[in-house]
Amino acid sequence: MTKELHKASTMRRQPKQARSQERVHHILDVAEQLFIEFGYEQTTTRAIATRAAIPVGSLYQFFPDKEALVRALADRYFEQEYQIFVQLHAELAKADIATYVERMVNAFEDFAQQHPGYRAVLGQLIDLMTLTDASKFNEYDQQILVELADFFSRRNPQLDATQSRLIATTVVKVSNELLWLSFTREPLERKQLVKETKTLITAYLQTYQI
Repeated sequence: MTKELHKASTMRRQPKQARSQERVHHILDVAEQLFIEFGYEQTTTRAIATRAAIPVGSLYQFFPDKEALVRALADRYFEQEYQIFVQLHAELAKADIATYVERMVNAFEDFAQQHPGYRAVLGQLIDLMTLTDASKFNEYDQQILVELADFFSRRNPQLDATQSRLIATTVVKVSNELLWLSFTREPLERKQLVKETKTLITAYLQTYQI
């Protein structure tokens, strides 16, 4: 993807007034529902505007194309997941690491299961991403990395900043990849894969006495 195309596939402008913010959220809600019902390829911006009961020009004021809608929906999911992390992270600050991992993994898995558009939107985002995009963390994962690294350093003061950051990066990457893989499996296998994810991360962190 060229730099120009990448720019064209983000929001044209951020809504500042409450009315505009409500309109953007409504457009995203409708786009999400249509992506679930018909898939990304079969959904058009005109269909989204029609379902949202707005002129297609109003949609283009904020979103230049479907890719921009997918990226905005993904960001909304990432922000919601980050809020889950913040709340649970504070609650489990003094918990043993096995309990911490158990509760965190369960929370993120539950979130994905409770939001039917999650797989449709993030799956499409992955398809749209270049190799360069895929190697990067989104801004919310970046913040989780910072907070996890600090958390690990406090749990084991012998870890230096670089090592704590590397451990946090490993945990986030492994968690994301394995949980995403679990969504592609049948319920029984998904449950087993989630269990293995918890076992793997817990054992990994315990080797560092976290």
